[in-house]
Amino acid sequence: MAVKEVKYRGNIYPISYTISGSGSRYILFLHGWGSNKEIMSSSFSKYLSSFKHIYIDMPGFGNSTNSNFLTTNDYSNIIKIFLKEIKVEPTVIAGHSFGGKVATLMKPINLVLLSSAGILVPKPFKVKAKIALFKLLKPLGIAKLRKLFVADDAKQMSSGMYETFKYVVNEEFEDNFKEYSGKALLFWGKSDTATPLWTAENINKYIVNSKLYPLNGDHFFFINHSKFISEIIEKES
Repeated sequence: MAVKEVKYRGNIYPISYTISGSGSRYILFLHGWGSNKEIMSSSFSKYLSSFKHIYIDMPGFGNSTNSNFLTTNDYSNIIKIFLKEIKVEPTVIAGHSFGGKVATLMKPINLVLLSSAGILVPKPFKVKAKIALFKLLKPLGIAKLRKLFVADDAKQMSSGMYETFKYVVNEEFEDNFKEYSGKALLFWGKSDTATPLWTAENINKYIVNSKLYPLNGDHFFFINHSKFISEIIEKES
């Protein structure tokens, strides 16, 4: 594991990363929200032998610390600077969930989306009611109630990362998918409830040069299908 400090808008972001493999081209893996590089490396490091693999912890996750508010575009810019600093131009960028949005903004020649976020999924009534109640109580200064209302993903976050979380989960991203002009491979869990299969079908329509591969499993389906996914990436990229 190595760490590269990236300067962006007056702040320093330490990026923890690993590079493995001996291929002639590079593939960059971007994890999802609340995850880290280890889940990606444990899934794909045995495959894709024609590539050198880059696994990173994005700011605020794993060993890459951050307490600032960042947009998805900020994440994309920080990673672009990181790649420039280590003098690498990936042939393929693969992103899971939130990482898929970041990968899309980076506009690689070859894009791999693994149950990517980006299409807003209607919130259940229970969640909508919870949000409405919190907004009603917030002006009363009942700050201690925050932990009762925020999602489990957000309870241990700094205020900056929590604001980031609220921003990215409500972000409209359809236009960004439509603007992507490279080649895209979409792999999705058929039983995914976080980013349902119908969102993949929409993205498949938005990206002109794309192929969709629905696979058995949930939001982390790729753990059990990494060999198949790797074979398709090798063949198509």
